[in-house]
Amino acid sequence: EAQLVESGGGLVQAGESVRLSCTASGFNFGGYSISWFRQAPGKEREGIGCISGGDGVTNYADSVRDRFTISRDNISNAAYLHMNSLKPEDTAVYYCAADQMHCGLLTLWAKTFGKERRHDYWGQGTQVTVSS
Repeated sequence: EAQLVESGGGLVQAGESVRLSCTASGFNFGGYSISWFRQAPGKEREGIGCISGGDGVTNYADSVRDRFTISRDNISNAAYLHMNSLKPEDTAVYYCAADQMHCGLLTLWAKTFGKERRHDYWGQGTQVTVSS
């Protein structure tokens, strides 16, 4: 059974850094792009960025481009979201998701259709709360 599990969330202060992990099992991790999303209370889910499986190409939303970095380790079947200079408005539940489409095409898909591609597998989410 395919599974994604996020970890690393918690309560942090503004300006601090956090690294979220997304651990995969039950599918060919290296053949999938990993996307990160977040959803704040009362707001729609927002795509943060993605990383491709084979070539590690990354794309980011403008809102986080200068502060967040996505990486992955295909040997460990894990992806990571490194978040720096956190702000209270970064408070949200963070999700990782897997899709076979290349990250570049996922980004193009979202721009073309005005919404994120469905993605094949999703994690359960991890809460990040940033206090001011």
